[in-house]
Amino acid sequence: MTTTIQFPETLKWGAATASYQIEGAAFEDGRTPSIWDVFSHAPGNVKNGDHGDEACDSYHRYKEDVGHLKDLGVDLYRFSISWSRVIPGGTGELNPKGVAYYRNLIDELLKNGIEPMITLYHWDLPQVLQEQGGWENRSTTDAFHEYAVAMFKEFGDKVKKWITINEPWCASFLSNYLGIHAPGKTDLQAAVDVSHHLLLGHGKAVASFRDLVPNGEIGYAPNLGWLEPYTQNEADKKACQRGLMWQKEWFMDPVFKGSYPDELIGIFEKITLC
Repeated sequence: MTTTIQFPETLKWGAATASYQIEGAAFEDGRTPSIWDVFSHAPGNVKNGDHGDEACDSYHRYKEDVGHLKDLGVDLYRFSISWSRVIPGGTGELNPKGVAYYRNLIDELLKNGIEPMITLYHWDLPQVLQEQGGWENRSTTDAFHEYAVAMFKEFGDKVKKWITINEPWCASFLSNYLGIHAPGKTDLQAAVDVSHHLLLGHGKAVASFRDLVPNGEIGYAPNLGWLEPYTQNEADKKACQRGLMWQKEWFMDPVFKGSYPDELIGIFEKITLC
């Protein structure tokens, strides 16, 4: 007996990438280093010493890549913008060559019947901003807002679907407490500050988006994994609850409820005071 699954006609099949993972051209046309350039080039941080200097070379081969997407039957393509490619100083003037690359990519997608979707931040903060405190510094939320507004104005006429922050748990705790991703810190207070500022930057960007991109859609992409207790004893159940609260509720409650989970605030306080 076979079962036929009927997908709704409104379903869009998509593919997604991140700028540092595919673009390459790390030192071309005015792009400045991001925290991932610095992190990946530090010995011992990445297996085999791999880095994104060339990656998939999509900066030069984007037309070929769009052709592959079309062959796959993709309806929607989510890609991220390299902040340091379009605003090399982190704030201030736009880089015309960087902006032109994304405009050309968008046009190529539309020409091939693929809807573009932009992610503004996929973990690659300009290194110049990291040296000023990075996301630990509240002023980075203003820099992100400036960058977001510039991108809305540049591409909002053709791109209607946007993501502000990709996986903020990764950009905060995995990167600043566990030290596994750039910038590789192991400081809980730093991670908590980064998590708050990422959400604040998201809110500032969304507020401006509503006026700048009429009929557009915008959101963020929180980590939404799931945990099941290994046994049914109370300790295992509570461990799962804490894990879910850390990855999920810490990033969703502020957006949907306007507050952080009290229990997790208490846990963080105990750890940082030890």
